[in-house]
Amino acid sequence: MKKTLSLLSGLAMACLSAYAQQTILHCGKLIDVRNKKVLEAVSVVIEGNKITDVKSGYVEPGSADKVINLKNKTVMPGLMDMHVHLEGETKKGGVVDKFTKNPADIAFDSEGYARTTLMAGFTTVRDLGGSGVNIALRNAINKGLIVGPRIYTAGKSIATTGGHADPTNGYRKDLMGDPGPNEGVINGADEARKAVRQRYKDGSDLIKITSTAGVLSQAKDASGAQFTEDELKAIMETAKDYGFRIAAHAHGAEGMKRAIRAGVTSIEHGTFMDDEAIELFKKYGTWYVPTIIAGKSVADSAKTPGYFSDLVTPKALAVGPKIQSTFSKAWKAGVKIAFGTDAGVYMHGKNWKEFVYMVEGGMPEMDAIRSATFSAAELLGVTDILGVVEKGKLADLIAVHGDPIKDISSMGNIGFVMKNGVVYKND
Repeated sequence: MKKTLSLLSGLAMACLSAYAQQTILHCGKLIDVRNKKVLEAVSVVIEGNKITDVKSGYVEPGSADKVINLKNKTVMPGLMDMHVHLEGETKKGGVVDKFTKNPADIAFDSEGYARTTLMAGFTTVRDLGGSGVNIALRNAINKGLIVGPRIYTAGKSIATTGGHADPTNGYRKDLMGDPGPNEGVINGADEARKAVRQRYKDGSDLIKITSTAGVLSQAKDASGAQFTEDELKAIMETAKDYGFRIAAHAHGAEGMKRAIRAGVTSIEHGTFMDDEAIELFKKYGTWYVPTIIAGKSVADSAKTPGYFSDLVTPKALAVGPKIQSTFSKAWKAGVKIAFGTDAGVYMHGKNWKEFVYMVEGGMPEMDAIRSATFSAAELLGVTDILGVVEKGKLADLIAVHGDPIKDISSMGNIGFVMKNGVVYKND
């Protein structure tokens, strides 16, 4: 009797599975980023949060299935921005926010920025530095409490005293104090190890270091190297022990080269990349995340009197306009490139403009889209679940009006967003 009941139960479960509701996307065009092809008249079959099949032609639905008509749109994997800052957004005089906003204020702001990012078609992002609210934001999205992209976050960036990402730069002396590894500020190899371990304790997904000076920090230099070889080695060894990949902010060539030789996963910005750095990128297989839109945006903002401080304005005007030409040089030389924008330095939701600037810089439209899908998944180490529209992958898909292979500005006209099998936008 028990065997009979068990058999009947198994048959019932099999029947339920066979007739489980599916969502079927009827796609007019589907961009196959793995093979760099545009397929026409394709059906993507989804059960729960996974793609279960991709078929040529328009599949007839079962009685319990749901069909979404995307026959007049171009479908592709959910986009992935490898450099965002979801805790804030640029504004005139925004430097005072760190003196007036509490963590709760930052959290409420970040919820809106996260939603905006997802609705712009970016279903996955790397948040490369904030106060730690970005960790709570990731957790809230994962729990379904708020709407936003899948976040891989660095928590607080790691800097050196006075370096880019030292949180007290520009403070008066009685407020400046002496931040240490807990706050992401290090001096020497031992403190470097402690800072990485603290990021692990905080719940970070990866490590972000600021291996050179930066544009928006309250300091006069924009490109000098800011970590010693010993400090970088300690960070890399500890990060490896804890399973972290490392993103390195770098404008200047020397700091960039030190970081690449130490073994970072990606270089962000890369403004003053020289020929030796390019060869190191290729030798070590290091990824380059350009953030062209950030450079253009800060240069434009710096033209408005009072937008930035007197320390930041000349750096923004000098550094910002150079990134696009650096990108072109790196692309032509064969450096691996993943899409990233530094969102927050410009208005969230405008991430798609990076595609336009990449194409202007010489990258073909298909490769630009690939940089924000397949290549970004490689950089993150998640090609097993993301980056392509294939059977077994998570159901992260978007659709745009128009054909971005013919007109890249179509990437700014998002008509459909699905993340993890859930539809968030369908116009």
